[in-house]
Amino acid sequence: MALALQALVWTLQSPARAERLLALTGLSVEELRGGAGEPGVLAAILSFLEGHEADLIDCAEALGTRPESLVAARRLLETA
Repeated sequence: MALALQALVWTLQSPARAERLLALTGLSVEELRGGAGEPGVLAAILSFLEGHEADLIDCAEALGTRPESLVAARRLLETA
């Protein structure tokens, strides 16, 4: 869950990326704030990153991990 939270913070650091996140996931700002610790919301964030390979790679690099780790985290969160 910690990795997914870090990915969320990274995603929100770019206003354009944050707007795209909200548009593509259908989450509202309130849902994102209220559900930031929820496995389903965090899985949606990681799924969003997977949908745009450049973001997935950039996020992984920024977090000092591999893109595969973000994908594995999403899978775990979806089964939580």
